[in-house]
Amino acid sequence: MIDALGNPRSVLLLGGTSDIGLAVVERLSPQRSLEVTLAARPGERRDAAVDRLHRRGHAVRTVDFEATDTASHERVVAEAFAAGDVDVTVLAFGVLGDNEESWQDPDAAELVATVNYTAPVRLGVLLSQRLRAQGHGVLVALSSVAGERARRSNFVYGSSKAGFDAFFTGLREALRPAGVRVVVVRPGFVTTKMTEGLKAAPLSVSAEQVAEVAVDAVRTGKETVWAPEPMRWVMSALRHVPAPVFRRLPL
Repeated sequence: MIDALGNPRSVLLLGGTSDIGLAVVERLSPQRSLEVTLAARPGERRDAAVDRLHRRGHAVRTVDFEATDTASHERVVAEAFAAGDVDVTVLAFGVLGDNEESWQDPDAAELVATVNYTAPVRLGVLLSQRLRAQGHGVLVALSSVAGERARRSNFVYGSSKAGFDAFFTGLREALRPAGVRVVVVRPGFVTTKMTEGLKAAPLSVSAEQVAEVAVDAVRTGKETVWAPEPMRWVMSALRHVPAPVFRRLPL
């Protein structure tokens, strides 16, 4: 279980090669070893992630995970919990997609929706069963400010994150009586492998900065956080901008 100082003993990272996810794991317990389960596709990137955490002194085991293979998710969760209770679970997988392709190609749209919404929802249900049974745990769900108001430039991705955000915000309330916490993290533009080659937006942050916000929420009991914090007020204002004005903004 998480101790009085907010330090966990075990972590499950779904999306085990995620820049943000790995940064979260590294900051969850910087001074003692963790039992880490990395759920990700096998390959060089996963091997590099394992080596990165080994060098920080963590014990790491891997589980083969493919978000689009929803039929395999029950097996993934079973393997992840096979060694015992999990203190912190981080959902850190996702795909940005190409918006112009996604709104015109049904296969591309389905991929974004499956990876960013359908798969997290299915896993959220499976994880909630395990977390309720153990009676404790924190589930960190990496959402996005893109889900707070759809923009022409990325509305397919934004729509998937809107659904993701709504599900995990609701799951928080469903799990509250069981002693399980759900932290929803809403980053703005993050400079990671997923956004490589894209022009950085104002208030952009690094994976490490998002991780610091997420870990602070785990330790302090915060439930919904933005990275960076000023994005909370930016999005609050944008949600109320009239549509004719909103569509002319350089977003």
